[in-house]
Amino acid sequence: MLQTMRSFSLAISEDNSIRAMRRFLIAKEQMKAYLLHAGKVLDTMAISATKGIATPRPPDPISPTLADVAWLKSQLALNSIQEPPTSPAAWHSLRKGINPRTRAQQLEDLRRFKGISHYEGDDADNHTALPCPGELLVEEHHSNYGEPWAGGRDVFAFLATAAGLAPSDQVLEIGCGTLRVGLHFIRYLEEGRFHCLERDELSLMAALRYELPSQGLLHKRPLILRGEDMEFDRFGTNILYDLIYASAVFLHMPDELVWTGVQRLSERLKPHKGRIFVSHNIKFCSRLGGEECTKRLTRLGLEYVGKRTHDSFLFNHYEIWFEFRKTKA
Repeated sequence: MLQTMRSFSLAISEDNSIRAMRRFLIAKEQMKAYLLHAGKVLDTMAISATKGIATPRPPDPISPTLADVAWLKSQLALNSIQEPPTSPAAWHSLRKGINPRTRAQQLEDLRRFKGISHYEGDDADNHTALPCPGELLVEEHHSNYGEPWAGGRDVFAFLATAAGLAPSDQVLEIGCGTLRVGLHFIRYLEEGRFHCLERDELSLMAALRYELPSQGLLHKRPLILRGEDMEFDRFGTNILYDLIYASAVFLHMPDELVWTGVQRLSERLKPHKGRIFVSHNIKFCSRLGGEECTKRLTRLGLEYVGKRTHDSFLFNHYEIWFEFRKTKA
């Protein structure tokens, strides 16, 4: 609109002609149309507010943009934050007015002082509705991975973008661990749309007793089940998934068990749109040879789409993923 008005001004200065007047009239009509539309939008918002109807907003962006990174750099500069130190001594020299504690020291404090209670005497017993183990409070489980905890955000951004995921879609993770990745899917998806099969008790304890409550995601009601049998009927017999993924899981399993899982997953994947992503390698397939692997996939109605790589925008993270899709119902 502003560009149109500028064009009109230039035309006036060049030749006070009928053409300029026509441009003015067009701009005027465009402005009227814009104001009319804006008025309707405001009226709709006012009616919604009067009736107590929440106006839906678009979902938050999945991935950071170059503009986001530029803004972040500007904030670092604004606050005179220099490049990070390169030695432990330099890091410690930055600590002013901070009481540095290792996780082991934090855990000892929690045990010694009965959590973080400030009650005294008989009232010092834990008043928490569901007491959380100290090992979880000091986030020891964040070090259970060979990669930074923050990399979970990168994995989510890559998979959600690659699958064209919408908040109403259905997602299944094989081996969600302590929800390093799953937290971001749970936050993005609508209630009950995230499912996970996980075998490790400690991981499930950390996910359910610490991560979901601490992230304020209990209301999203994810369905997280303990098991290692590749049995997916427990999630419901009529559910079809838009995205199924396994990060560093299949490489730790016998090939035949992986194929059993792939067969059952193929029955749960939406045709055409649905995607299966497997990280690191697909030796369960390559060990058969390319031709035999393709035959097996074809019998299951699956097609190998290709190898994908993902470079982190912010967290020094790099991964390789292998993509499959279902070619027929």
